[in-house]
Amino acid sequence: MEKIKTQELKPGMVTAAPVTTRRGQELIPAGTTLTRQLISRMEFYGIAYSCIDEASVLTEEEIQAALQAAMNHKLASAQKGQTEALSAQNPAKSTPRDEVAYSQKVKRSKTFQEYSLHSTLVTETLKKQLEGFVYNHRPIDFDALLNSVKSLITPGQTVIQYFDMLHNLRSSDDSVYSHSLNVAMISRILGKWLKWSPADLDSLVIAGLLHDIGKITIPPEILNKEGKLTDEEFEQIRWHPRAGYELIKDLKIDSRIKKATLQHHERCDGSGYPMKVDEIMLDDFAMVVAIADVYDAMTAARKYRAPLCPFQVIREFEHDGYQKYKTEYLLTFLKHIATTYQNNRVILSDGQAAKIILLNQNSLSTPLVQLDDGSCIDLATSSLYIQSII
Repeated sequence: MEKIKTQELKPGMVTAAPVTTRRGQELIPAGTTLTRQLISRMEFYGIAYSCIDEASVLTEEEIQAALQAAMNHKLASAQKGQTEALSAQNPAKSTPRDEVAYSQKVKRSKTFQEYSLHSTLVTETLKKQLEGFVYNHRPIDFDALLNSVKSLITPGQTVIQYFDMLHNLRSSDDSVYSHSLNVAMISRILGKWLKWSPADLDSLVIAGLLHDIGKITIPPEILNKEGKLTDEEFEQIRWHPRAGYELIKDLKIDSRIKKATLQHHERCDGSGYPMKVDEIMLDDFAMVVAIADVYDAMTAARKYRAPLCPFQVIREFEHDGYQKYKTEYLLTFLKHIATTYQNNRVILSDGQAAKIILLNQNSLSTPLVQLDDGSCIDLATSSLYIQSII
């Protein structure tokens, strides 16, 4: 039996004795495997120490191994979910062999394995900091968060390499923390494309990390509900920008970060929420984070659908995005995303493999592609579309 400070407890540790409040009320029975929620509950009740089964206390090497195993399981589950979703959408079609091979090649690479593990650790750091702030009023260490995100940026890494990892490292079971990390990274990339200053890019990263902090206040049974939400539940989720703003409004941080939290679901045409304001009232940070937020959501797997490929997302943005998002920012984003995949091989909606040989500047989602037999198809004049990047 080992006595451990509550702030040093880790999920997976097992209590060797009952955890009781100062009044003697049993909070957690002996032999309970601790979760992050139970640890937060102990912190809430001011429990300073707990008696832990020594056999459940892992070394740093064992923690790393456990994280790697969890990540491998997470990747396998995500891949299985993606395959099942694709099969449900296209029962008569199988996933093209070269598409699977490319995805597997990415996931087996040393760069991806290192990034996936590192990303998991950064996500855990973000989760601990935000939950500590929301539940226990502990200050957020913004310098530590910023440095942890920057540590994911590898010198010499191309945009396509980053998006390869982003698109292959997905799970539908984390709707807050990994998503917020992705939004922070995508926002930073868009900010660089817009030629914003290094100081603005740092603030933009924090804006991405905090944009969904209000979702932490939503009960998990509502936030992760698989079935249809009731009107009341739907309104509770739509209120999270306001809840997030209320949480951080008094912090001594860049006001644009606060506005991004409040306004990231607002739209330039006034169709957003929670206040239905239009572009005149919207902050630049909020409009960047809004684009990153939607892009990450659409390229992530969901229980009811496979992830959309970048060109499908571009098509969705082109359909009605120029009214909803700041045109300059959206055009910059879409042009760079499309250009990133210039000369890439793709799978068309009829299962044929092709290569992108010329972008259509007036319709970035419908480039000119060349089939394996050498013939070309102008997707702008065809019913076919790009289904996936290979």
